[in-house]
Amino acid sequence: MPRQIGFLVDLSKCTGCHSCEFACKNENQLGDFRYRRVMEFGPENILSFLSMACNHCANPECVRVCPNKCFNKRKDGIVFHDPTNCDSCSSCVSACPFKVPQINPYTKKVSKCNFCMSRIHQGLEPACVSACANEALQVINLSEPLPPQYIEVITCFPSVYLTKPSIRFILPKVTVSFWRNS
Repeated sequence: MPRQIGFLVDLSKCTGCHSCEFACKNENQLGDFRYRRVMEFGPENILSFLSMACNHCANPECVRVCPNKCFNKRKDGIVFHDPTNCDSCSSCVSACPFKVPQINPYTKKVSKCNFCMSRIHQGLEPACVSACANEALQVINLSEPLPPQYIEVITCFPSVYLTKPSIRFILPKVTVSFWRNS
């Protein structure tokens, strides 16, 4: 089985500080455009934050639908976009269940997270992972056995069966309160 790297998001550690988002914008010089988004989710009484970017899916729809073959999947699982032949047809934008590829307003071509490939080549973590002070965002190897607390699906996530996103989650711990009667 080929190596498949991905992201692990520990929902109990993410505080919604957006440092991963800002690090990504700085690393990729994106201006107002962004690859990584921090979103709120969960029931009203248990608010959680989710940091999302490209999931570098095992079966990426963007690769399948691109008529110009602008998307490629590396042996380590990173899905990247080469804008050279991109004509901004938006096929990938509509095909991705996670709404990741976007038309970059500056280049007028599709753009998305590339897992900070240049940093990976230098032996570094992606900028978003390095910037996460709470270690809520990590890189994991999905080709190896994972602990049972790493889950594949959360309530706000689209179906994972077709694309098999390379992301896993650790759910927030449920707090229990014990009241003593006086």
